[in-house]
Amino acid sequence: MGRFTVLRIVVLIAAIGCGSIVLSSNVLCQEKDESLVADVRAESDKLTEAFNAGKAADVAAAFLAEGELIDEEGTVYQGPKEIESLLTSFFEKFPGSQMANEIESVRLVGPVAIQEGTRVFTAKDGTESRIRYISVLSKTAAGWKIASVRDFADETPPTSGEMLQSLDWIVGKWLNEGSDARVEIEYRWSEDKNFILGEFSVKRGEQFVMKSSQRIGWDPLFGQPRSWIFDSDGGYGEALWSQVDDTWIVRSSAVLPDGMTGSAIVSISPGENGRFVMTGTNRHVGGALEDDYEITVVKQPPTAGK
Repeated sequence: MGRFTVLRIVVLIAAIGCGSIVLSSNVLCQEKDESLVADVRAESDKLTEAFNAGKAADVAAAFLAEGELIDEEGTVYQGPKEIESLLTSFFEKFPGSQMANEIESVRLVGPVAIQEGTRVFTAKDGTESRIRYISVLSKTAAGWKIASVRDFADETPPTSGEMLQSLDWIVGKWLNEGSDARVEIEYRWSEDKNFILGEFSVKRGEQFVMKSSQRIGWDPLFGQPRSWIFDSDGGYGEALWSQVDDTWIVRSSAVLPDGMTGSAIVSISPGENGRFVMTGTNRHVGGALEDDYEITVVKQPPTAGK
């Protein structure tokens, strides 16, 4: 066996040995971390049990001497005495309240553990409230203690449909009859209640001239309604809606079937007796300025039996 072959074998054995040592070290560290995380969760369970038993002193004892609790309004309660006093008042005001702690994550960062989750409080009458929290815990001789916990109101953001409620008045069947055409409009909520869907039909006599479909949704990027419309002849467009007092200003752009582009500002003003007035200004088609218009649209009464 040559000298270089022996060296290669020695190096290989050494590398395998080092790899085994590193792997063993990682496994031991991982097992240690998992054990510490389990301890943090166990302390959290003890705190929940103490709360549900109405033991204010035991809950406060889970904090360090200089520990703090910051509620969702930003009020700081410093030290176990203040925290115990706060909890005592809470239990007197809401006797029998129960807490469920939904821990989402526990992370070990140096000498501390950071715990995040949601606490669900259930009053005696069944009323529930949810509070999100971030808790920082420190390891002591007496186990894990809370250095700081901050609460945040767990507010569910409004749905797109809720943001469109100011346009709910437009839902229904509408009609405009001019000298040259009859325009029928119907708006309804989508099944998921997050969009308002519109259908337009333009007739001359009994002949359909144009049909269009519109969808109005909430644009979270711009913080206002946005609509998209598609015409039966292949044209399409979109618009941003903004409300000024009782009037909706609709800034629209469109692409015609022949590729020409257009834009307009449409004002929609709800009126009395189930009417609204639609005014079109700054109308450009293919670079040419078109005439302004104003039409009145009347809401049709519901069909009998519906």
